[in-house]
Amino acid sequence: MSSVRPGSVGATRPCPHCREIILESAVVCPACRHYLRFDPGADPTPEPAVTPLRIEASIRHPADGEPWEYTVVVSIRNDRDEELAHKLIRVGALNPNEQRTFTLTVEAVSAKAKPGAKGGGTRH
Repeated sequence: MSSVRPGSVGATRPCPHCREIILESAVVCPACRHYLRFDPGADPTPEPAVTPLRIEASIRHPADGEPWEYTVVVSIRNDRDEELAHKLIRVGALNPNEQRTFTLTVEAVSAKAKPGAKGGGTRH
């Protein structure tokens, strides 16, 4: 859980469906995509999030050679180079001629646009 007090910008909580740690202000869980609460004040067609980072790449195993094993890890660091999170996403294997595509997306939305969002308090 976050060290940010509940109700402030950046506060987190576990999703009741998948148990991933998500923003407290989320109406839909970004991990499992389940609705978390009915929010009559929410715009049914919300403004798209800003996507300041999107990376997509594919790897294809050559036709010859032994199978490869892979590990997908994401880490997040702050401006002081302190690691805030380090998460193993998935492991797997690629056989000859198989391909995997990996996409990393960071979405950002204004905390002011969220109902009940309060100023201050970011996680350091």
